[in-house]
Amino acid sequence: MIVSKKRMGITDVLESVKDNASGEKVELGEVVEHLEHRGFGPILLAPALVALFPTGAIPGIPSACGILIFLIAIQMAWGKKHPWLPNKLTAIGFSQEKLGKVIDKVCPYTHKIDRWFKPRISILSEGVVKRLVALLCALAGLIMTPLELVPFAVMLPAFAIVLAAVGLSTEDGIVIAIASVIMVGSFYLLWINYLQ
Repeated sequence: MIVSKKRMGITDVLESVKDNASGEKVELGEVVEHLEHRGFGPILLAPALVALFPTGAIPGIPSACGILIFLIAIQMAWGKKHPWLPNKLTAIGFSQEKLGKVIDKVCPYTHKIDRWFKPRISILSEGVVKRLVALLCALAGLIMTPLELVPFAVMLPAFAIVLAAVGLSTEDGIVIAIASVIMVGSFYLLWINYLQ
């Protein structure tokens, strides 16, 4: 069955993840596999949202999501069509009930936010520029592991990756540009907390 790669906003991805969830536990691998045919934007968006929303308060989840984002984004930067992910990482899961409740709470807000996204300056979502954005996302995902130890700090790179992923999914170059600036800000956050 061939599924069209329609543009997906935050609400589309959240509802898709919720509808596809089965059993008591949702594994990160299930989420990625379900969204794989939609392109790299939605695949990046799912783990970034998990890290950004209250599910990211579970110890270890932001780090797992960050590593997952890094692996997906670095393969996107290399031009791969489908990401390869290690089994140990994709087997990490969380409660389907908790995830469903979070999605139900945030969807009314994300539905309003999704209206802001539309195809603009699409050159930023194509070709070499797209690969550079993917590289930025990979680095932002990588720094989520050390930033997990700083209260709320992981939310900045997670938010930037959410914006970048939505920008890529909806071909919104303005959002991609904003996301890139925020990602640079998250690198500065790492610098002042660990490297200064």
